[in-house]
Amino acid sequence: MSRDSFAVKIIKVTAKSKNGLLLIGLAYVSFVSLGLPDGLLGVAWPSIRSHFGIPIDSLGALLVMFTAGYLLSSFTSGRLLARISVGTLLALSCLATAASLVGYAVAPAWRVVVALGALAGLGAGAIDAGLNTYAARHFSARVVNWLHAFYGVGATIGPLIMTMVLGAGYGWQRGYLIVGVWQLMLAICFALTRNRWSAGRIAEGGEAATQPSAVSSGGTLRLPVVWMSIAVFFIYTGLEASAGTWAYSLFTESRAIPVMTAGLWVSIYWANLTLGRFLSGVVVGFVPVSLLLRFSIVGIAAGAGLIWLDFSELASFLGLALMGLMSAPVFPTLIATTPARLGEAHTSNGVGFQIAAAVLGQSLVPAFVGMLAAKFNLEIVGPALFVSAILLFALFEVLTALSHRL
Repeated sequence: MSRDSFAVKIIKVTAKSKNGLLLIGLAYVSFVSLGLPDGLLGVAWPSIRSHFGIPIDSLGALLVMFTAGYLLSSFTSGRLLARISVGTLLALSCLATAASLVGYAVAPAWRVVVALGALAGLGAGAIDAGLNTYAARHFSARVVNWLHAFYGVGATIGPLIMTMVLGAGYGWQRGYLIVGVWQLMLAICFALTRNRWSAGRIAEGGEAATQPSAVSSGGTLRLPVVWMSIAVFFIYTGLEASAGTWAYSLFTESRAIPVMTAGLWVSIYWANLTLGRFLSGVVVGFVPVSLLLRFSIVGIAAGAGLIWLDFSELASFLGLALMGLMSAPVFPTLIATTPARLGEAHTSNGVGFQIAAAVLGQSLVPAFVGMLAAKFNLEIVGPALFVSAILLFALFEVLTALSHRL
């Protein structure tokens, strides 16, 4: 090889490496952006409810519309990617999310916010599905693992943004405007780099590439273990979302805890969830998976019990923090063990069903808790979290027993 040819090759490799780092960085920022709106809602909800003069369980309508949009865009992302590039899809998705968040801030009526929830779901679902599809084909397994941890970074920052906005005396609308502008800037970044997302493989990790399913969806759904997996994902994500959504309202409206203090501890909940996901990848290599998950679920129940019993403000705060830390390994570990639980032939279908169940759970369960709070009072949140944790433990034990029969 001549010196000139060697130099050209080095330049091409360097350019590809820089492009890879740029796209990985954008992917991380995108997952942060996915978590930001989720973290905003829990802190903003009392102010939103007061602004529009709506009952406490009205949150359910917004969550259901968001879920409908999310499921629709997730299920159709494959068809969209066959027609447009992933970079274009991500740019349009971020633009839709930005429009929905800014729309929340200027909406004249609650029904407009509910309608915009569908647009927010469409944008978030397409970002999630588009990035995961691209990551599975182009990023290493390590990069993909860290992507999901960065969702928690966004969910941690979200409550802090809204808490600081409210603490400074501004309306909840300003918090959504801030995050909406952030999403708009991200959409511009995706638009400017849309051609770069068509480049070749960025990192080694052929094992992460998606493989076509060897069986039909109906064949996978005939397995009892699949339905139990669906139930576990539904309850777990519902429990995680309920704690993050209703803890602030419980603390401020029922227990008269100051806004700044309550907002800080909700952020700590999400921060612990994030920290735990960064650390669980190390722990899982030394502890049997079943033991780790049992320990985690028992820890979640213990944290919920502390919130319910309300021995003191500090005990309730520590209970919420414990729930965040103990929740961390559950979702990624269950996803990682899907092949062992369902078998390779059913993995592709199974993962899709589990993700769909998770999306439904994170919207429908908090909505149900809101209905209970409207019927009784906000103190129902503690026992609802505890009962959900006990149910999760029971379902996991049945899932483990079914998995051992495979």
